[in-house]
Amino acid sequence: MAVDVVAALVVENGKFMICQRPQNKARGLLWEFVGGKVEPGETKAQALVRECREELGVTVVPGDVFMEVDHVYPDITIHLTLFRARIAAGRPQKLEHADIRFIAPEEIPQYAFCPADASILEQIKKGL
Repeated sequence: MAVDVVAALVVENGKFMICQRPQNKARGLLWEFVGGKVEPGETKAQALVRECREELGVTVVPGDVFMEVDHVYPDITIHLTLFRARIAAGRPQKLEHADIRFIAPEEIPQYAFCPADASILEQIKKGL
């Protein structure tokens, strides 16, 4: 059964936020969108707010769903829901990630992303 995962597409000035996974975790040092697993009893939007607070120290306001993706990794199968989100309070801090950057869509090829994000990145290249 797939694990429900949420992530945030945070766009500022035509660039979007990406986070580098910690070296010691699965898919270490690959880039991804901030987010994580939906816990029992949480809505996807609540999970997104919690994950952004835990991982970046920011409060986000989830918007509409940008895209949903199913992906099978060797260790886990996920159903990823990527929400458009804006930061309402705080500045992103590296509480869990190795690095945080805002990149333009044309910079995507310069980064190694988690495989689940491939189709999302193709959509972003077509326009935020």
